[in-house]
Amino acid sequence: MMDGGEKSDSSIVPGKPANKAAPAAAEPVEGREGAEGNAGRHGTRRTQGRASVSPGLDRVREAARLDGKLQFTALLHHVDVGLLEESYRALKRGAAPGVDGTTWEDYGRALEDNLGDLHDRVHRGAYRASPGRRQYIPKADGGRRPLAIAALEDKIVQRAVAAVLNRIYEEDFLGFSYGFRPGRGQHDALDALHVGITRRKVNWILDADIAGFFDSLSHDWLMRFVEHRIGDRRLLRLIRKWLKAGILEDGRVTVQEEGTPQGAVISPLLANIYLHHVLDLWAHQWRRRHARGEVIIVRYADDFVVGFQYRDDAERFRAALDGRLKAFALSLHPDKTRLIEFGRFAASSRDKRGLGKPETFAFLGFTHICAKTRSGKFQLRRKTRRRRMRAKLKEIKDGLRERWHAPVAEQGRWLGQVVSGYFAYHAVPTNAPALAAFRYDVKRLWLRALRRRSQNDRTPWARFGRLAECWLPKVRITHPWPSQRFFVKHPRQEPGALAAHAGICAGGAG
Repeated sequence: MMDGGEKSDSSIVPGKPANKAAPAAAEPVEGREGAEGNAGRHGTRRTQGRASVSPGLDRVREAARLDGKLQFTALLHHVDVGLLEESYRALKRGAAPGVDGTTWEDYGRALEDNLGDLHDRVHRGAYRASPGRRQYIPKADGGRRPLAIAALEDKIVQRAVAAVLNRIYEEDFLGFSYGFRPGRGQHDALDALHVGITRRKVNWILDADIAGFFDSLSHDWLMRFVEHRIGDRRLLRLIRKWLKAGILEDGRVTVQEEGTPQGAVISPLLANIYLHHVLDLWAHQWRRRHARGEVIIVRYADDFVVGFQYRDDAERFRAALDGRLKAFALSLHPDKTRLIEFGRFAASSRDKRGLGKPETFAFLGFTHICAKTRSGKFQLRRKTRRRRMRAKLKEIKDGLRERWHAPVAEQGRWLGQVVSGYFAYHAVPTNAPALAAFRYDVKRLWLRALRRRSQNDRTPWARFGRLAECWLPKVRITHPWPSQRFFVKHPRQEPGALAAHAGICAGGAG
């Protein structure tokens, strides 16, 4: 914890500010969105049934903003029928059912009665959490990621509780935390990292990953962290129930003494609370107190990147980080954590020492590369990770096999949707060649599948190309340059702005 409960509103801030720097000096850093001008607005949302959700949640948020040490002792009453209904309608309708076998449609046939009964059980303490149903999904590296599919009622209650807790923790979380937070996404984290590397004095990158984080976090430490802010015993009891619900696999229920199941609605928020106390507050304090040069941090869930101006800062941070994580039952993944020379001057510096090109690193599905523009200026190039592209192509190949004898038009519609979804995430500047290669491979797989439907099929590539043009979207960059989007979202952080974000002083803390 930081002295005095100090927190930062910034995503990218310098590690050591100039002495006696003016508080109003603008910094190219990210502040929390909506902090000024929105706080007084009525933020009450409505369910599809037009039932108004309690405006008390806005008062919770305001109280959390005004007092960073306030412990909330009465929160569960905000989980009313209206919030439960909103949570139900926000769930994916086609999601796989949990151990109870209840689907979204089944539950909705008597929604009013079901939600009324659920609300009554939650507030009487009669609600019981069901074990998660184990399911595995393939990972890009060829492994399998274990998920726990929660029962529908567990999803509803967890989402409602998360909505209440987010009103508190969104006022506490630091700006460089992006994973699974309202109004923030992967491209926001990628934009912040791009701006940090290209606009700040970054020469070294620590690309870090916490080993088995979701399976390793301590329940005892987690509850202690939650209790810093939450004093409502009924709500704390709910969280403990979810942690101890267990996993159903091969007909057996296993109760785990550590970790939080991936796939549970509440897990991302609990993970962020854990890392907020273990990593974020500590890292921000370290860069303010111990760094000689500038330090940038971008974290998305358990995957984070730290940029340094000086190598000795990076090495001291890495050593201190190992000890910090070990104290809370965590460790860095030995194969996925690296310190590399990277940044605007990395290529020239390595060239003077007779070394090769700077190494690359991966973050959120993109390989980050030190490159140059045609005019010779530094350019941070992002390219889809080869492993991720291969995994997607394998998924498409398997999907075509399932649709082997489907009409060509049906195959085309499905492929068009898949490719459009892939492009929606990966169509960033400098990634056009990788997108073109992906589209070419999709066409190749499709033609092979069509030819294998009949021994007499000899469709030439040129003729097939006209068919593919009808269904597959063309390569087009849809995302703006990261700095453009970053400074549109945070105009007061643009270099040359007249005023910094509210609450940011020299050094990046408010």
